[in-house]
Amino acid sequence: MKNGRVLILGIETSCDETAAAVVADGREILSNVVSSQVEIHRRFGGVVPEVASRKHLEMLNPVIDLALKGAGVSLGDLDAVAVTQGPGLLGSLLVGLMVAKSLAFVLRLPLIAVHHIRAHVYANFLAHPRVNFPFVALVVSGGHTDLIYATSHSDFRLIGRTKDDAAGEAFDKVARFLGLGYPGGPAIERKARQGDPTAFPLPRLHTSGDFDTSFSGLKTAVIYRWRQAQERGEKVRVEDVAASFQATVVEILEEKAFAAVRAFKVPTLLLAGGVAANGHLRERFATRAQAEGVKLLLPPPVLCTDNAAMVAAAAYYQFLRGDFAPLTVSADAGLPLS
Repeated sequence: MKNGRVLILGIETSCDETAAAVVADGREILSNVVSSQVEIHRRFGGVVPEVASRKHLEMLNPVIDLALKGAGVSLGDLDAVAVTQGPGLLGSLLVGLMVAKSLAFVLRLPLIAVHHIRAHVYANFLAHPRVNFPFVALVVSGGHTDLIYATSHSDFRLIGRTKDDAAGEAFDKVARFLGLGYPGGPAIERKARQGDPTAFPLPRLHTSGDFDTSFSGLKTAVIYRWRQAQERGEKVRVEDVAASFQATVVEILEEKAFAAVRAFKVPTLLLAGGVAANGHLRERFATRAQAEGVKLLLPPPVLCTDNAAMVAAAAYYQFLRGDFAPLTVSADAGLPLS
């Protein structure tokens, strides 16, 4: 702590966003720079890992420079360097970790290795002045649909996850099938605004005794019902399919999340991850939370998608308890939540 506050440089390269941010005391975003690769991967219909890692190599140093400049600080002002260790694409993670290790070594600063899913949860700590434990968090993104029960900064327990496709992955696959392009989440949300969610019936949630989710069957049902309608000569609007699919995904997420809140008897539910930027999801969860007397916390959409501010925010609490990584730490594409 050089200036009466803890300044942490966060680095995020777990997938296709090259990001760096400077955060003070785990709460105040001084800068948050994201270089998106969406346009690069759009023509492939999804993220190409090798292309992503090469772009990270090209963009990470300039992005860090912009983050430092935007925060009005120099490398010498930093108290720690934080980086996403995993989970994610291995090649992409390695780029961020390599640069973070180099900075920590040269500057003689603590290196903090951050779990990507934990970082998403901490986006809420940036957006809200007070987040109290215990809580249940739903992190829903392209690669993950995780339900977490947290009792302290050092105690996060995974209580539910996807059995197959993550929600965001299902959005991408259905959007690709419907010819809506990549990324699928925003494309389906746009179409769904003009659609009728009751006009294209899909199987609803079959409640089980756990908090796991499954979206592969729903994706298959969309494809089957669409082809069946075509064979019968029925006119089906893409807008209706999008609306029905979106509504069904949100219903599944809603039922699982609020079931977890009841089971663990917590007063607060946090939403996080890229899919949490979906307007329909935010509206449904807000309505349900109000009806059930649950405090709902969500980050603004800009902090739902991958960014480095959330990495630095999560790292701050690791900094306080001296949870530092050795320079030998490795990237882990399947890093478990512990």
